[in-house]
Amino acid sequence: MNSVIKVLIVEDNPGDVMLMQDALEGDETIDVIDVVKNGEEAIRYLKQQGEFQEKTRPNLVILDINLPRVNGHEVLQFIKNDEKTKETPVVMLSSSSSDEDIKASYHHYANCYVTKPVGLDNFMEVIREIKDFWLNFVELPDGRSRPQN
Repeated sequence: MNSVIKVLIVEDNPGDVMLMQDALEGDETIDVIDVVKNGEEAIRYLKQQGEFQEKTRPNLVILDINLPRVNGHEVLQFIKNDEKTKETPVVMLSSSSSDEDIKASYHHYANCYVTKPVGLDNFMEVIREIKDFWLNFVELPDGRSRPQN
């Protein structure tokens, strides 16, 4: 049984947000794409606090590391340490390719780490690949399953 598939993008770069939305929108497997621009907003969103109290939890989080206020590593730690969100898949998508950031992400149980590629076509292709893998091949928690072809 398929249900609503919701993606949360945590990204402060408006250009990257626009490209991610373009690559994700129009896919019949995704019902909702929400965007927050900093780590504080991401945590409030996931806690369903303030302006996010009516939001439901996402099935997939695409998370940048270099965020204002609270960085992506701290958001990842919150997600994986909170009983309500710890099973939510988190894709770390960052311009950083440093071993330190990669190791820290996996240490805090990121589901995968992807370095943002250079170039519009490459960036769009990476987002499409993330979408295809996580929403078409992987069985998601909370009873969400991939579409049956």
